[in-house]
Amino acid sequence: MTHETRYNLAALVLRLALGSMFVAHGLLKVLVFTLPGTAQFFVSVGFPAWTAYPVTALEITGGVMLILGVYTRWVALALLTVLVGALSVHAGNGWLYTNPNGGWEYAAFLAVTAVVQVILGGGRYTVGLHSATTQPAASAG
Repeated sequence: MTHETRYNLAALVLRLALGSMFVAHGLLKVLVFTLPGTAQFFVSVGFPAWTAYPVTALEITGGVMLILGVYTRWVALALLTVLVGALSVHAGNGWLYTNPNGGWEYAAFLAVTAVVQVILGGGRYTVGLHSATTQPAASAG
């Protein structure tokens, strides 16, 4: 397997995993917690209620865009802001996500994966809309 093939597969796998996670979290807010319930939770952790709505929309649309590979770098960067917000909510709860109210390990890990997605871009296996070059120069190994 060439370096370019490994790079493109890595970008694809990361996009699919990160995008699926965002879609799932966005749909959880809509279908399980409801948007009004999500807004109440946002207020309880110090965010204005109205921010629940754009965050949910960003999670769902951004997740789909990542899965498809549409403007991957810009979308991952925008979603990083959501993860920083989640990290701020869980920062005082300790490291482990299994701690009461969830620790910050999961949000931190997802933030790092979003940064890696920004660095990698979308790779070759996308719907074809890119904000910048998405493949590395060919190299040996």
